[in-house]
Amino acid sequence: MSERASLHIKGRVLVGPEDVREQMWVVDGRLTYERPPVAPGATEPATLNGWVLPGLVDAHCHVGLDAHGPVDDSTSEKQALTDREAGALLLRDAGSPSDTRWIDHRDDLPRIIRAGRHIARTRRYIRNYAHEIEPGDLAAYVRREARRGDGWVKIVGDWIDREEGDLAACWPRWAIEEAIEAAHQEGARVTAHCFAEDSLRDLVEAGIDCVEHATGLTEETVPLFAERGVAIVPTLVNIATFPALADGGQSKFPRWSAHMRQLHARRYETVRAAWDAGIPVFTGTDAGGSLAHGLVGQEVAELVRAGIPARDALAAATWTARDWLGRPGLTEGAPADFVVYDTDPRADVRVLDTPRHVVLRGRVVR
Repeated sequence: MSERASLHIKGRVLVGPEDVREQMWVVDGRLTYERPPVAPGATEPATLNGWVLPGLVDAHCHVGLDAHGPVDDSTSEKQALTDREAGALLLRDAGSPSDTRWIDHRDDLPRIIRAGRHIARTRRYIRNYAHEIEPGDLAAYVRREARRGDGWVKIVGDWIDREEGDLAACWPRWAIEEAIEAAHQEGARVTAHCFAEDSLRDLVEAGIDCVEHATGLTEETVPLFAERGVAIVPTLVNIATFPALADGGQSKFPRWSAHMRQLHARRYETVRAAWDAGIPVFTGTDAGGSLAHGLVGQEVAELVRAGIPARDALAAATWTARDWLGRPGLTEGAPADFVVYDTDPRADVRVLDTPRHVVLRGRVVR
């Protein structure tokens, strides 16, 4: 005997940017577009009305991490709940020292795709965040984190070199090649934190799958990314903090400060050039370090400010992002993870900041 529908959703269901349906149902926590039978005398399912999107994707955040390092489970829970309230129901955790696998057993918290713990060069990253190692150990650590993660590994591609007083690449080419090959042997994709220009060519030519931030893209490297199909996650809400960071380091590292201001000044131009070239662009906030969670709607709006058309910016947080991460959207039989809005988000992405309802695993949680 089939389960009775628990929800009936009416209005405009955005299965894709142009695939719009008038209704769907939730049956036993999953989506269907076929009207379920109703037994005589049975109560009709609850009805939700509005514009419906798949649960939003924050493809770069950190659950279990704050500005000082790992946090306790209570803080991790609050971070995940904040994302849920914003409609972010699929998170790619781009590095965390905390074990958050207990979240997988909570039906009321977003789904997380983990990249394990950051892997950085010794004394070349934020304290308490990463495994800090030397190049000869990179491949072994990448292999270990690939086995611990959910199909991703995160390395730190560049950071400030205090002797040079500026951003600099962290790894020699041979170490990157060994590490990426090791990850791919384990069936994992590799992404890298990169602010500056210098590390990008080596990473892409070595087979990297994604680059976080990517503020250092230039006319020379944009075509290379496009040719290899390397995705970027610009984290523009995080890049907005560069001027304040530069001010704080001005007296000690003036070259670094000037570089950070330059990267910030051309951030929108950089993202638009990447999109124009056909580079896959996805939404990520970098929440969980120094930034609050729940900013995915603001990140979509930032992509629009950069010149990406609204529907493509929206896709970067929904349909194409879920395809990229191998998770279903609003397809027949998919888990019922979706968000309901008052107006058409394709017309104005600012509505993403005010969801009417959030449904996770078939339950209305907002």
